[in-house]
Amino acid sequence: MPLVSMRQLLDEAAKGGYGVGAFNVNNMEQIQAIMEAARETKSPVIIQASRGARSYSQDKFLYHLMLAAAELYPEIPMSLHLDHGNSAETCKSAIDLGFTSVMMDGSLMEDGKTPNSFESNVEVTRRVVEMAHAKGVTVEGEIGVLGGIEDGHGAGGSGLEHVTDPEQAVEFVEKTGVDALAIAIGTSHGAYKFSKKPDGSVLKMDVLIEIHKRLPNVHLVMHGSSSVPKELQDVVNQYGGSLKPTWGVPVEEIQLGIRNGVRKINVDTDNRLAITGAIRKVFAETPEKFDPRDYLKPAREAMKKVVALRMTQFGQAGHAGDYSPLPLELMKQRYAAANAAVAAK
Repeated sequence: MPLVSMRQLLDEAAKGGYGVGAFNVNNMEQIQAIMEAARETKSPVIIQASRGARSYSQDKFLYHLMLAAAELYPEIPMSLHLDHGNSAETCKSAIDLGFTSVMMDGSLMEDGKTPNSFESNVEVTRRVVEMAHAKGVTVEGEIGVLGGIEDGHGAGGSGLEHVTDPEQAVEFVEKTGVDALAIAIGTSHGAYKFSKKPDGSVLKMDVLIEIHKRLPNVHLVMHGSSSVPKELQDVVNQYGGSLKPTWGVPVEEIQLGIRNGVRKINVDTDNRLAITGAIRKVFAETPEKFDPRDYLKPAREAMKKVVALRMTQFGQAGHAGDYSPLPLELMKQRYAAANAAVAAK
């Protein structure tokens, strides 16, 4: 199956009332883990790469690995998504390469650290929407700012400094025409999201629910949504790690979000923990090993198990065969028709 637009995956998820996990990758083993989990659970999937990942893996390697995945797993609908694009130029480079979806994170300035103005966010996101939709490519925007820093991107803080305003969310969608909207509800990048199991004082699910009420037909996105389970932390620490106690976003809260319009859920830290724990275990138990395959195979398997579990928990399992892929050319025509209809009013 060719790479498809993320918009198609999210539209189908909305029809089925489920969410789709968006899993970050940096290398071949991570892509293999995700695709094996998708096949095992019969799930559509979003594979995403940050600017840091694109630099690490090099664009051509990454893109051709995705083409290999499409060839080897023809039954799986998959989208290649740019995570946290910091400028229109970054988004254009991803579109030109072959990404089928991009995120224009105009909530921060181009440095990826400084909170941006609402007006500037609207302007740059609208430009990316016009550019991307002309190619049939999906656009995710963000309003509000997540906490923490990952891959050099993020404003730091706890995640509560710039929670999304529901009224501004409505205005943002109307002015930009984004396909999906990432909102800030207290989550953060990285492993250290919360110092205790989150409650309403730090995880603003009421804000998410209010935004869904105002924008019932908009696909919402939860960033920073790894659950950081204690068992994964324990494996890392058991074999020489020194992670401090930390809590992520409980799966039940993500499922509440899915019932209230969340269609894309970003997961990265859980997979990093699974990989690191598996590698540490091999090094500790068999220090004589030096073949990379001896530790990358169990690392890949550990990540696959986490991804398969999340796919089941998010409800996407079993839905890979529900629909046929739409070519980007058809998506381009649909966007053009929708724009013409709006202009005619």
